[in-house]
Amino acid sequence: MRESAAERHERLLELVRERGSARVSDLAALLGVSPVTARRDVELLAGEGRLDRVHGSVSWPGRPPAAATGAPSAAGGHGPVLGLLAPSSTYYFAEVIRGAHEAAARAGSRLILRISDYRPEEDRMRTEGLLAAGAEGLLIAPGWRAPGDPAEHGEWITGLPVPAVLLERRATPGSALDGMDRVASDHGHGALLAVRHLMDLGHGTPLLVARADSPTALAVRTGYTDALGALGLRAPRDVIDSVPAEQRPEEFEAAVRALHEAVVSGTASAALVHNDVDAIQMVQRLAELGVRVPDDLALIAYDDEVAALADIPLTAVAPPKREVGREATRLLVERLTDRHGADEPQRHLSLLPRLRVRDSCGARRASGGAAGTGAERADADRNSF
Repeated sequence: MRESAAERHERLLELVRERGSARVSDLAALLGVSPVTARRDVELLAGEGRLDRVHGSVSWPGRPPAAATGAPSAAGGHGPVLGLLAPSSTYYFAEVIRGAHEAAARAGSRLILRISDYRPEEDRMRTEGLLAAGAEGLLIAPGWRAPGDPAEHGEWITGLPVPAVLLERRATPGSALDGMDRVASDHGHGALLAVRHLMDLGHGTPLLVARADSPTALAVRTGYTDALGALGLRAPRDVIDSVPAEQRPEEFEAAVRALHEAVVSGTASAALVHNDVDAIQMVQRLAELGVRVPDDLALIAYDDEVAALADIPLTAVAPPKREVGREATRLLVERLTDRHGADEPQRHLSLLPRLRVRDSCGARRASGGAAGTGAERADADRNSF
């Protein structure tokens, strides 16, 4: 089977970690790839803060180049070795990883990364690799996709031989996993912020357009239903199922058409769309069909990874991704280093998303170009992280 880019990045990181530093040309030979590919991989990983790059060489963050010759490392010498299992190193989880890396560096710890590429059946093997590499504690973000994945692919986590913290994942109430430490964004609160903001702008109950292929997507769907219940609202129609346009173009077009029909029929004038990429592509396609954002449709995206880069900058719910990584790492380090840490009660820490108001919801136009009404700014201030 052909090696994926994520797997190659993982091998590259392991090579640099073992050596302390290495030339890009040497990495290309060791990985069996062209120098151009190795250089591109290094630039990506350095941009994510997972490697330091200087004059044709790379080094493990915080470690001097001398580490390659066996000299002792100044960083990571007095803190525990931490392992991080993530489903991806890009998009949403790039910021989570960056936050974990920052907190580990502050604690003098070394962070080792494994990527599951959203294949939950491989999570256990990847975690065993982290333990074999010396991880004394684990940050676990399983590659779950479907609602049944925690039960089918997650119970092994409770039997780990070292302290572990669930990262951006919630377990079924009452399950063994639910008794573990965890740090996660409160996506239900994020959905509530979006619905309330659109209602405050004078719209009827907004529609939800969402994927169903990740824990975040499922949490946004649940949060939307809960938000409507809390506000005493009824959905104008069923949730419109979204899918990746490049992988399933016909189904994506069907979602666009359903949203278009809801707008032109007067069923809805506002929508929350998960995620940013889908939202940007939908805005473009809706414009081709004669529906303009925000004139005909006020829209809020969920994730805020690339929302600000759209032709019409998208108002977006921004989960505190980097802070999730930081807080989970701090909690894990405390468990490992505080002599009372192991005896403390387990913790479930929920961090609140914030709403970033831009053009796509129409709030700036309504307020004469300011950053939103007083109520909107209060929401943002109240939920900053």
